[in-house]
Amino acid sequence: MRKINKIVLSMALLSMLAMTACSSGQKDSFGQKETEAEKTGEIFIAAAASMKPVMEEALIPGFVKANPGCTVTGTYDSSGKLQKQIEEGLGADLFLSAAAKQMDALNEEGLVDKDSVTMLLENQIVLIVPEGSEGDYTAFADVEKASTIAIGDPDSVPAGQYAHEALTQLGLWDSLEDRFSLGSNVTEVLNWVAEGSADAGIVYATDAAATDRVRVIAPAPEGSLAKRVLYPAAILSGTKDPDGAALFLEYLKSSEASEAFASYGFTPLAEQYKDAGR
Repeated sequence: MRKINKIVLSMALLSMLAMTACSSGQKDSFGQKETEAEKTGEIFIAAAASMKPVMEEALIPGFVKANPGCTVTGTYDSSGKLQKQIEEGLGADLFLSAAAKQMDALNEEGLVDKDSVTMLLENQIVLIVPEGSEGDYTAFADVEKASTIAIGDPDSVPAGQYAHEALTQLGLWDSLEDRFSLGSNVTEVLNWVAEGSADAGIVYATDAAATDRVRVIAPAPEGSLAKRVLYPAAILSGTKDPDGAALFLEYLKSSEASEAFASYGFTPLAEQYKDAGR
């Protein structure tokens, strides 16, 4: 009964939000077209690069189909770069980060609606090599067999921060440091390995699943990361369209979105965290 009530409440919330959001281009009661400042329905998301495929291919089209008055535009990069852009005034409505660190920093600065913060997804980091590579790779620690290793820049790319943590825990970071090529985001790292510019790389499992040009060797060993690879999402406090932002965030927590996330290799968490009272 509790689960049924939650579903009913969620549907009611989506219905109410849909009535107030996505009214861009409508006329007022006097027949005058809204000014640019009064328009809503143009939702702008800033999302981790690893989310681009599922967003652009599945979630944004699905949302727009269900809410034809809405448009959604995404910008995708490393979470660290997006954090800086938001701090510098990026006019986004939602932030979807690949790590809690960047979300926590923005929360402390008052740049996100703290009540909207949701742990949305879980991912893994994996060792990859170019498809057809003849190297003898069977375990994550076999990264030390590679002459050139692509990872995200640990200063700004969450996947790189996770790679740094895992390799440090395994006692490999110092001996491998001069072999690293540092990418500006995880997509760049994936492309370097796919095209053979690097012998091996460390990316998210979801990125590796998006192409047949790389081969997954193994995920980071259990215990090599202190925390799980979690993706939080939140409405930004500077949003020009809070109703539209809330509507899209609720959609990301829906069963339809969860199925899409799962099909791209993510583990949806929103409902689990709700059930846990978080």
